[in-house]
Amino acid sequence: MGADESVSDRVLTVPNAISAARLVLVPVFAVLLARHQDLWALVVLVVSAASDWLDGVLARRLNQVSRLGRLLDPAADRLFILVTIVALAARGVVPWWIVVVLLVRDVVLAVMQLVLARAGWAPLQVHVAGKAGTLLLLYAFALLLLGSLLPGGWGLVVTAVGWAAALWGVALYWVSGALYLAQARQVLGEERA
Repeated sequence: MGADESVSDRVLTVPNAISAARLVLVPVFAVLLARHQDLWALVVLVVSAASDWLDGVLARRLNQVSRLGRLLDPAADRLFILVTIVALAARGVVPWWIVVVLLVRDVVLAVMQLVLARAGWAPLQVHVAGKAGTLLLLYAFALLLLGSLLPGGWGLVVTAVGWAAALWGVALYWVSGALYLAQARQVLGEERA
């Protein structure tokens, strides 16, 4: 595949270190939220969202796009979103339907990745819609958590902005899922031809 020519097998890169740190932050966030240390949990969530954007930018600018990074970054994203939505739903900050909607999309794409792997294909390249959806969701969850902590009108305003970001994030998350499925269908169709 032509797009893979600039992808290295390097493991020790700055973007991979950032993605690994984001993975380490997942249980930290969960513990902080479980202990009702919401402000620290909020800080971890915002740092995670910012690092998700930063690792991709650095990978391209430093020419450090790697096969490991292509696996590590989306895995960190999926795990952070899963833990965040379950923890926030358990706390009553978000409804359980949002957990189901996001989880169904991730399960469908996990099955797609297994089918591609069995056919000998590497994971598909990340779409801008997927990155934008993930970033919106992470910031939406941070805003919804913050809104639940703020009193009165400020809490309502922040919560409203958080829900707007969440709904756009869910929409982009599903649009990117449809793009991934179309790309996988094309790749598998070309292989059969």
